[in-house]
Amino acid sequence: MSKKDSQFQKKVMSFWYHGKEIFKPLNTGWIDEHVACVREWIANIFFYTKNGTTIMIDAGYNYDRLAEKMGWLDIDPAQIQHILITHQDTDHVGALEPDSEGLFKKATIYLSEIENQYMTGEKRRRVMFGHYKLPMVVTENQKVLLQDGQILDFEGIRVECILVPGHTWGHMVFLIDDEYLFTGDTLWFGADGGYSFINGLAEDIELSKRSLEMLEKKLRERSLNPKIITGHTGWTDNLDFAFAHRTEVCNGWKKQKPHDPKAPYDGYIETDDTEEKARNGYLEKQDESIWRNEV
Repeated sequence: MSKKDSQFQKKVMSFWYHGKEIFKPLNTGWIDEHVACVREWIANIFFYTKNGTTIMIDAGYNYDRLAEKMGWLDIDPAQIQHILITHQDTDHVGALEPDSEGLFKKATIYLSEIENQYMTGEKRRRVMFGHYKLPMVVTENQKVLLQDGQILDFEGIRVECILVPGHTWGHMVFLIDDEYLFTGDTLWFGADGGYSFINGLAEDIELSKRSLEMLEKKLRERSLNPKIITGHTGWTDNLDFAFAHRTEVCNGWKKQKPHDPKAPYDGYIETDDTEEKARNGYLEKQDESIWRNEV
């Protein structure tokens, strides 16, 4: 997505979604000793570090403060060699566009073979229930195309690639070292638990729900309880909370119920995202108090 298109989306989505409690991004900081987060308006990108190797999960908007905020975390963009892409939406790949700052020109990107069809023009990304086509994403980075269930290894970092179509046709989530699940736009956390992501942004709402049910089943069958880290609404280590509303979808047309007192009125306003906070303690997980009072 070009820088111009990123700015256009910022204006449109800020107007459309303000007051609806849809986007609740984490601020820039560390979740724990392995996972760091950078906030770009309403979106989060993540970095996973182990044994001196850092990989990146998603590439955010075409955003001019990325290097600055990575500096708050003492992460050098030049050291990023591998970027996992959950899906190619404009708020997840912008730093790879030719007119971006070019922080990751030498990095290899990894995305599903199906998702890559958006980048080749074989498919067009449609939102608003199929009525609006998003701009085509262009990148010159080297690509590795992935299959469902494929295992990657980055110097001892194990990544399992799981296909979860619905939001986009080739959306993937990444299970890292069986302890961290990066879900992109598969999950949306409300105050009362997790839902399938926003209805108006899905290619196929019913398919996205089925994918979410499949994902929960896969985790439970393997007795896995990873930290579940979303692209727009924080993280949790509680599977029951994360999948509480797996057969429902977040309704992007209205204010959310129950009300989340911690939801920003406009997620595009970043005044509370500061270097001081980024360097002062870990980012708290999703508040589950409303959910716990209901179950």
